[in-house]
Amino acid sequence: MKKLSLIFLFLLYGMDLSAQNPSVQLVDAFPSLSFTKPVHLTNSNDATNRIFVVQQNGFIKVFPNDSNVSAMNMKTFLNISNKISSSAGEEGLLGLAFHTSYSSNGYFYVNYTAANPLRTVISRFKVISNNPDKADSLSEYKILEINQPYSNHNGGTLMFGLDGYLYIGMGDGGSGGDPQNNAQNLQSFLGKMLRININDTNALKRYVIPTSNPFYNNPAQGMEELFTWGMRNPWKYSQDPVTGLIYAGDVGQNIWEEIDIIQNGKNYGWRIMEGFACYNPSSGCDTSGITLPIKVYDHSAGDCSIIGGYVYRGNRRPDLYGAYIYADYCTGKVWMLRYNNDLVTSDSLLIDSPYSISSFGVDQFNEVYILGIGNGKIYRFNKNLITSEGNNQNIVPQNFNLHQNYPNPFNPSTTISYNLPQISNVRLIIIDITGKIIREMINTTQIPGEYKIIWDGKDKNNNYLSSGVYFYSLITENFKTTKRMLLVK
Repeated sequence: MKKLSLIFLFLLYGMDLSAQNPSVQLVDAFPSLSFTKPVHLTNSNDATNRIFVVQQNGFIKVFPNDSNVSAMNMKTFLNISNKISSSAGEEGLLGLAFHTSYSSNGYFYVNYTAANPLRTVISRFKVISNNPDKADSLSEYKILEINQPYSNHNGGTLMFGLDGYLYIGMGDGGSGGDPQNNAQNLQSFLGKMLRININDTNALKRYVIPTSNPFYNNPAQGMEELFTWGMRNPWKYSQDPVTGLIYAGDVGQNIWEEIDIIQNGKNYGWRIMEGFACYNPSSGCDTSGITLPIKVYDHSAGDCSIIGGYVYRGNRRPDLYGAYIYADYCTGKVWMLRYNNDLVTSDSLLIDSPYSISSFGVDQFNEVYILGIGNGKIYRFNKNLITSEGNNQNIVPQNFNLHQNYPNPFNPSTTISYNLPQISNVRLIIIDITGKIIREMINTTQIPGEYKIIWDGKDKNNNYLSSGVYFYSLITENFKTTKRMLLVK
């Protein structure tokens, strides 16, 4: 309890969150464009440098990633306004994720609410083969439908992780205080992070369960789709392409907003806890087995709802490189947080903006965008090419390179680093001495840069491996190499 109290005080009072950084400003990224209730921004993972904006009213807009783009160049990529339920403020078209092989298969996935009965729908659509700016609205292939007891706390974000699986953030079902205790019910999809493999199907479902999911092949203990539980409304979450960490902004109840690092099989506490505080019961709650947030803030300054963002990996602001950017919906404040070695090492206010911020997004170069839902505008940071001391992560490597892991020999974990001189489809795999692939660490598109990833000595089933010689391979369209490493126990 003493350790918990010290962490709590550090996160609340150990950092100055009120002093705005005067060198950081928000600028209108696309001055000629405006949107109707934008809730998500992303790119198509196909090196075409286009921006896709999800509107809550059922439209997805697409346009070239050019600050001088005109309204005439913006097109409707998808219109499913006839399919959505939007009778309440948190319903509608909420999420979009492009398949990691979108450039070859044309598949993308959406998350929307539908009526009669009220439910969350996860569906796949396909782009029209001869028109890259237009999707086939009749190509819907429903992957999963989840009934919603109330109109709020629908979650909404979809994400393909570095492992290639589809992550689905689900709120607790709504109302207030999770009256049905869905978040702690392991036989409910609500209040969870789900993870599924949509590249295969079985006799009953249009997906299969990753074998490393915590309840794989054990549905009596918990639903096999569950990745985490104990979440209230993880509206926005993202994965850092360099460290692999998944950051989630979980919207609080009456007092506390929180940021969580999402890990397989963890319970994040709701409705037992809100942030670090007991919620139900209001005191003396059993916190055993609960994973605590890395950051909380309260509503005393008018803040009301955390908007999770991204770890900044762009080039416009080298001084922000590696910082997690997040915001609050009510106040428009934008903060940066640095998280290293399981500890928040800095946390400060960047901008006290006048906007109602609904979401963040990234383009194909990992530049961060900020969405104003009230005025329908999209912002990004002003440019600053001054690199902070000791930060050379913005330098684009000249060549592909896979470095020797360190330490080597190692026990139980080691760091693998590599360089990419151009945007690439990257696959990083671990191989045993027989040539069998025992772990796929990365399978995604990455921008130019220097990358590091930690292998924990486990296989794809989360089992620790025995001592021996192992190999790791980096595979892109233009480069392939393999190195040897030694695990010693």
